[in-house]
Amino acid sequence: MTTVTLPPGPSTPRFVQVAYSLTMPRRGMPRLRDRYGDAFTINMPIFGHAVVISDPAEIKQLFQARSDVADKLERNLGRVLGPGSLFALAGEEHRTQRKLLVPPFHGRRLAAYETVVEEETVRELVSWPEGPAFATLPSMMRITLNVILRAVFGAEGAEFAQLRELLPALVTLGSRLAVVPVPAVDWGRWSPWGRFWAMRRDYDAVVERLITRAKQDKSLDRRDDILAMMVQSRYDDGSPMSHSEIADELLTLLAAGHETTATTLAWAVERLRRHPEVLRDLVEEVDAGGKALREATIVEVQRTRPVIDMVGRQVKAESLQLGRWTVPKGYAVLVSIALIHEDESLFPNAQVFDPSRFVDAKPDLYQWIPFGGGTRRCLGAAFANMEMEVVLRTLLRDFTLIPTDERDERWHSRGVANAPAKGGRAMVRRRATPAVQPVAAGECSEVGR
Repeated sequence: MTTVTLPPGPSTPRFVQVAYSLTMPRRGMPRLRDRYGDAFTINMPIFGHAVVISDPAEIKQLFQARSDVADKLERNLGRVLGPGSLFALAGEEHRTQRKLLVPPFHGRRLAAYETVVEEETVRELVSWPEGPAFATLPSMMRITLNVILRAVFGAEGAEFAQLRELLPALVTLGSRLAVVPVPAVDWGRWSPWGRFWAMRRDYDAVVERLITRAKQDKSLDRRDDILAMMVQSRYDDGSPMSHSEIADELLTLLAAGHETTATTLAWAVERLRRHPEVLRDLVEEVDAGGKALREATIVEVQRTRPVIDMVGRQVKAESLQLGRWTVPKGYAVLVSIALIHEDESLFPNAQVFDPSRFVDAKPDLYQWIPFGGGTRRCLGAAFANMEMEVVLRTLLRDFTLIPTDERDERWHSRGVANAPAKGGRAMVRRRATPAVQPVAAGECSEVGR
């Protein structure tokens, strides 16, 4: 029999532990680390018994573990995104499905989406007021949603409008229900689950129309949207993805890439207004046509303001060996993103916002983990970074972002992501001669705006 070796941890009741470590992650996790070391055991209502780790070597072991040893957490968004979602799939099924979805996030297809991102950014920024302070998060949410509807769903016209209205509420409610027991009876719109199921039926109906239209499109092979790719994709045995699998994966891509990307962009605004030297250098770089510092800035924003608290795995084998620890079957192993991102041995002066640290050095993917890691690393990581780079470039090209000496915005949990409490407030002036003129309002008709 394998001897279990677990790190120390608090002995307080479960509800006290979760209140301490999750409702105050910016204080709770560091204090637990200071008391117990870089690994500790906690008991939480959602995950049950869990080991929290923040040592790079142990994180690497976890991310490299075979799926039959450690795989997806049992409580995750797969319960609401559907059985065909990457969140719900495990083992070989997950590997096979992920293989089909890799192509559109690389190479020519990824480059083609840059135009979509810039168009949506220009359209949104037209509404920005000059002078008064305002929250940028709502704008970033609209940009990332519209980008996904066009680049991922291939939606336009009536379907674009329907999904734009439906999806934010569907994903927000679903994220809250992900860890709530599913009732045996559907109480209709009188209950949260009933409202969710009703919205999901509406969503499935719209996607069914999009799939049917795509299959009838004689120029389907020339389309760049991901739905078109899914319709044409085939498993190794030659079979196509089912309509329900396509619907589940489209919703997964939205849930994973909409609010998280928008929130990171709001944090970028919040950080840059408080670091005028970096802001000045970024504007000079934009005007010169460069992007190295801008890309490094996005990496540093994700390091210092990660929008997700943790990623993790569930132990499936009899035990999982992680360095000094032997974790038994059924335990969750959680990686604290904040703890590793603030590790002074990995990132000297970790509390300082300093994009230059990444200008000539790519981040180690076992130390910088805003997208998770291993076979479950976010499939759309390259897409998200491209999107943030284009949005930031367009913003700095067309507007002067006015610095501030106000205190840093506090962290605020939105359930899905940790956002700046004031929404990443900005004060801007339109630059006299933008490098590219805004898209005319009449040109928005092809996406149903």
